[in-house]
Amino acid sequence: MDSFRVVLLGEALKSYQSFPLEFAKRLNTCFGQLEVNPFWGPHIKLLKTHKGKRYYRHRIGDYRVIYEIDQILKEVGILRIAPRSDAYRNL
Repeated sequence: MDSFRVVLLGEALKSYQSFPLEFAKRLNTCFGQLEVNPFWGPHIKLLKTHKGKRYYRHRIGDYRVIYEIDQILKEVGILRIAPRSDAYRNL
């Protein structure tokens, strides 16, 4: 399987830049896993398809990384990095 490229989009990039270094390291580990296989893993879950799009989430403690996959471009678009209480709003 070819590897994917992880791209942080808008809100996710702002969130990532605001996190402390230790949590950013955990996120980098998450992104490395998503580059190898964004479809399956112990902390990955397919969310319900919404408006024709498939969203996934990767759990990191109390935080959720919400993303979508473009199989043609081989990209994982990170949409949101947020606490569980805020992660699923307005998807």
